[in-house]
Amino acid sequence: MKKKFFADLGEVYQLIKTKQERLHDFYTILSDQDDRDKAYFINTFLEKIGLKVDSQNQMAAITRLVSLRDDALLQVFKKAGFSEEEIIEKKEQAYLWVAKYHLQMHKELIETIEEKELLTPFYREVFRGVHEVGEVFSGWQSSWTAHIIDSVNRELYRMFNGDEEKIFEMLHEKDLFDKGHDGEKGDRSYSVLVAQEDGSFISLPYSEAFAKEVTEALLALANFKNRLLKLEDDVFGEKEAHVDYLQAIIEALAERDTSKLIPKWADVDRKWMKITAPLQIGHPLEYYEDHYKKAVALEWDLRIVNPKNSAGDVKEKIKSMYETVFQELSKVSSNAQSIYETSLKSAQKVQLYLGRPALYYGAEFCGLFSAQVVPNDEIVTKEEGKKIFAFADNVLEATRAKPFMKIQKEIFGEDFLNQSREVVFRQEEIWYEIYNITTIGHEYGHILWIDDDTESVMNTTGNFKNIEEFKATTGGLCAFFLHERPSLKEHILNDIIRRAVGLIAWKETGEVEPYYCEGLIHLNGLFETGVLKFQDSLKIDMSDEAYERIKAWYIQTYKSLATHYLQKKDASEFLYRYAQKEDKYFMPLRDDVKYFVNYYWNLHQDIGQVVDDESSKEDWLL
Repeated sequence: MKKKFFADLGEVYQLIKTKQERLHDFYTILSDQDDRDKAYFINTFLEKIGLKVDSQNQMAAITRLVSLRDDALLQVFKKAGFSEEEIIEKKEQAYLWVAKYHLQMHKELIETIEEKELLTPFYREVFRGVHEVGEVFSGWQSSWTAHIIDSVNRELYRMFNGDEEKIFEMLHEKDLFDKGHDGEKGDRSYSVLVAQEDGSFISLPYSEAFAKEVTEALLALANFKNRLLKLEDDVFGEKEAHVDYLQAIIEALAERDTSKLIPKWADVDRKWMKITAPLQIGHPLEYYEDHYKKAVALEWDLRIVNPKNSAGDVKEKIKSMYETVFQELSKVSSNAQSIYETSLKSAQKVQLYLGRPALYYGAEFCGLFSAQVVPNDEIVTKEEGKKIFAFADNVLEATRAKPFMKIQKEIFGEDFLNQSREVVFRQEEIWYEIYNITTIGHEYGHILWIDDDTESVMNTTGNFKNIEEFKATTGGLCAFFLHERPSLKEHILNDIIRRAVGLIAWKETGEVEPYYCEGLIHLNGLFETGVLKFQDSLKIDMSDEAYERIKAWYIQTYKSLATHYLQKKDASEFLYRYAQKEDKYFMPLRDDVKYFVNYYWNLHQDIGQVVDDESSKEDWLL
């Protein structure tokens, strides 16, 4: 039974790969208009939202459809002169367009699985049930965004004249955060702010603020659970675990007492941690989009494991690095030892799943993660550990499919880009090793230096996430630096530089502000150590000496950041060493970094969606 299941799983994995490849085919219309159906689909959408049909706007639309990111589309909206209200309306039109297309793709995949009778009746039902619930979440996403992002948060920003620290002061003072496990302020919310006539706010759970949508979701979840009850999991014996998990979601989603929301959703995470099959449902876990109340996003998906992939020895290197760094920092706070042990146990208990998103809905139509470490609830983590998901296959295929862009050649030059293209197109094994270090290492890096209340204590002024992404990436890098493979050194440095520069493009995309801030801190180190210099063009020093300088900077900066975490200082204190808000957006403090960031941002607005027609991608595909 298990042997046939895994053979079927491989076939399903291939079906999902083929589905993804068909999606990537949209890029071909930028260089070849022969595929009239795809060109018509993109061009009709552009006309519908009031954009002219040209290659830059096509690229932005394709990015929205294929990569599920809306930053490129946002820039062309601004370039076209649309007002803020018009942009909100057009972003919603784009969301509905993307959702409709992907929902149809998911439906066709499920129909194929059923026609071929792949997997088992139980796991075919998992696909069906996830899809039905996902359709509801996808409809709910529109009202979630309209209420939280486009209404309440804009009003808060206006009320406090853009002073976000004052917004957090008000939320703390009025006790508008959800309660944690012991009545303390929680680090996330399953409730929303609702404005009152007198200008004040109250907090309402999702079940009240979105009563219609939650009722629909509860019905879909109950139907899903009841159908699973009639079947057996003959392969993994996890029927009861799935049923208990869905019941926990039903109870958490229906909860009306805001003081019980975090404990109820913690029970969801506990039940979820018991499911270890190679098909994993993903529920609402992250809270990047809502900067203020940290309302958890409407994630819903099904993830599939590729049993052929391996993360190598990343976990052991991370643990070894953690121990080495801690030995130097063990005296920096009275509870340092306790924090260290809590994180180490969490890292040891990690369940690692390497694969792809099979189905995805709701908030994930606004961006899919390349990897994820969850749950975020540290009480649950202490009891059960965490799951790390990494979607390397998706990332590599997307990187290969995307056209070469003019801005990359303008900034980096052909030689530097060819170094990374050699790895992407011709040295797949090295590419996966780099991914393990920089991405899976990043996810393990999130776990370190954290205990039960670290985030809530360090997030008083709202910037915890804006240093946490840098901490995660640098944890993975330091694990490499302390266990180097000489053959990978130049590839790691190349990756650091491209990531740091590329993150500037997310300057005005609010939900990924933590990654933009991460990029600013990386850039500070790269300029401070002379790896990067900018006058009329970007000068990149890839010498061994430059590598040693940036390596030393990362190790020292990481120790400083780890000390900050062990002492649970407010996150803003660390971030403000490198960047501070100017108007709506963070900008670097170093003059040379700020000059470059402004240069790149202006160039991105001008040619960020222009394809590089002079460099032949076909040569790399041979």
